[in-house]
Amino acid sequence: MAAVTTLKVPFLISRVGDPIFAAFIGSTAAFLKIRREEQDKGTPFNQLWPTLRRRAGLIFA
Repeated sequence: MAAVTTLKVPFLISRVGDPIFAAFIGSTAAFLKIRREEQDKGTPFNQLWPTLRRRAGLIFA
């Protein structure tokens, strides 16, 4: 009978913490990219939220 080996998966933080960390890093990177693009267009920071909502709607719609 062959021995069954289990594969230990290394986690950076923990099984729950890794996806949360990845979502935080990804959303922060997206926010910074959108903010930089809007600054290049000359859009003031207080008008950034409609752009963020529109782009999030494109992703999650």
